[in-house]
Amino acid sequence: MKSPPLLSPCLSWKRMAGIFFLPFISSGFAPRFKQEENFMLGRAHPSQPRFNWSHLTPLELKNRSVGLGTESTGRGKPHFTLEGHKFLIFGGSIHYFRVPREYWRDRLLKLKACGFNTVTTYVPWNLHEPERGKFDFSGNLDLEAFVLMAAEIGLWVILRPGRYICSEMDLGGLPSWLLQDPRLLLRTTNKSFIEAVEKYFDHLIPRVIPLQYRQAGPVIAVQVENEYGSFNKDKTYMPYLHKALLRRGIVELLLTSDGEKHVLSGHTKGVLAAINLQKLHQDTFNQLHKVQRDKPLLIMEYWVGWFDRWGDKHHVKDAKEVEHAVSEFIKYEISFNVYMFHGGTNFGFMNGATYFGKHSGIVTSYDYDAVLTEAGDYTEKYLKLQKLFQSVSATPLPRVPKLPPKAVYPPVRPSLYLPLWDALSYLNEPVRSRQPVNMENLPINNGSGQSYGLVLYEKSICSGGRLRAHAHDVAQVFLDETMIGILNENNKDLHIPELRQDCRYLRILVENQGRVNFSWQIQNEQKGITGSVSINNSSLEGFTIYSLEMKMSFFERLRSATWKPVPDSHQGPAFYCGTLKAGPSPKDTFLSLLNWNYGFVFINGRNLGRYWNIGPQKTLYLPGVWLHPEDNEVILFEKMMSGSDIKSTDKPTL
Repeated sequence: MKSPPLLSPCLSWKRMAGIFFLPFISSGFAPRFKQEENFMLGRAHPSQPRFNWSHLTPLELKNRSVGLGTESTGRGKPHFTLEGHKFLIFGGSIHYFRVPREYWRDRLLKLKACGFNTVTTYVPWNLHEPERGKFDFSGNLDLEAFVLMAAEIGLWVILRPGRYICSEMDLGGLPSWLLQDPRLLLRTTNKSFIEAVEKYFDHLIPRVIPLQYRQAGPVIAVQVENEYGSFNKDKTYMPYLHKALLRRGIVELLLTSDGEKHVLSGHTKGVLAAINLQKLHQDTFNQLHKVQRDKPLLIMEYWVGWFDRWGDKHHVKDAKEVEHAVSEFIKYEISFNVYMFHGGTNFGFMNGATYFGKHSGIVTSYDYDAVLTEAGDYTEKYLKLQKLFQSVSATPLPRVPKLPPKAVYPPVRPSLYLPLWDALSYLNEPVRSRQPVNMENLPINNGSGQSYGLVLYEKSICSGGRLRAHAHDVAQVFLDETMIGILNENNKDLHIPELRQDCRYLRILVENQGRVNFSWQIQNEQKGITGSVSINNSSLEGFTIYSLEMKMSFFERLRSATWKPVPDSHQGPAFYCGTLKAGPSPKDTFLSLLNWNYGFVFINGRNLGRYWNIGPQKTLYLPGVWLHPEDNEVILFEKMMSGSDIKSTDKPTL
């Protein structure tokens, strides 16, 4: 990497610096980690092991009685066993919800062909229960289908079900409706939070039970919670979750994963502790050693890349460094999971954010500089790891799937547009309220509020002055249809010029740019306007509030609107419509919006995600399976100013 990330939003407040070759090692490792000690002291390497797990796959292992376990005989290193056989986890992360369902098989086959034996995935609570009591496990959220497909391909599964998953997702995967009640304390045994967890578990866990190893399924381990050591608000929370899983019938190995500095505070009795890391260094296993001396090592997340934030640089990690690290894991029989094997995409509004002094949204691409690219292409990391895994495998690896071609389509030049103000009548009925209401507490979606998108607050005013409002994350302020300024976390005041005519509409358009997904800040991630709005310290009352969730049903209604020909230039938020001609056999492509400023792209009503000219991401991944043969509707919601055309390319710019 040009320069590594300074902070891990899913690990600790201090940067983990380290090297693989070290001149000394803490005496606490001897004799428990004798081989790791030899490695770190620069002593002779053990001979390269060769593994044959051809009989230890979901397809071959029919008679099952003992799942993934741990064994420590006292004569050698503790190790994992599967059905009594010594076993190492070669894991890779793929998030089913970040990959079009039509591509699941391709990505899993590539994982298997690279030499991995296990796939790991998070389970996002916020996507599976978008409204309180309304559950969705269909389509791209069909968890059971993904897990069973992995088994069919010959992969074991480690399931990491939410409550909280971090994963650079909005609110770390927690549903936003949990923020409605200020007395509800996230990730604690607070009564209201636990009631919500119990109801979610009552729907999720019965789906997981038949997928377990001892039920002839591929799930060999389940994570209790994610990186709780760095949060650590309630000592009774992790034991509660442990019991909640056991009570519902989870019988496979249970584990936790934490940054190396937080293993002690995140550990729960009776649960295997695993660590997350970017590099090995002198103190990597110190805390883990204090927690469990007689258990095998598991690196639950070895970060082979990193995520990107808007306005930041694109992060990369050298393939040779990754190859060397994984080679060392194998030599010293350390089980590991590569995060990410394939990152995928933060389609729609699912991206999270970080907060280290300022709010920074995660970009749409979750490429992560992973082993496979965002579009599923091979990388130097893939080829190096495949060669490494083949060198330690006693049997040949499967053939590598062919890469489907990408396409470059004719440029799309929008011919029609619709200013936001003309589209308001096609939204759902607005909320009328004496005071502004934050996004989560809007009385919509069966009482669950609004999770994502934008909110427009409208109020007639008859005089100017100093406007003050707390807007999260960013707000454009308009008088009628003319923008007069921006409000955000650092700018809560704005001067409204004196009105020289009759009363005018004050309009405040607020966008949720992604809720923070790490740290105690998650408790305070309400979006929209929080609190009152005042002019010259006099509170305003009587607001009309429009919810812009940008759901597919809205775009269906929008087709009946009276669209106008696109002018040479238009300032302000508006929808722009054009046609992408994909030909008879649509293929993957990347959309380039270099002439546009800031907004979202919708293809046939599907939200591809956010674009922003500050970068680093300059193209949006468009899966070919989401395109129709021939004509496809492209709608841009541009917040600032119209651009010209929308180009496509067969190579991304991240």
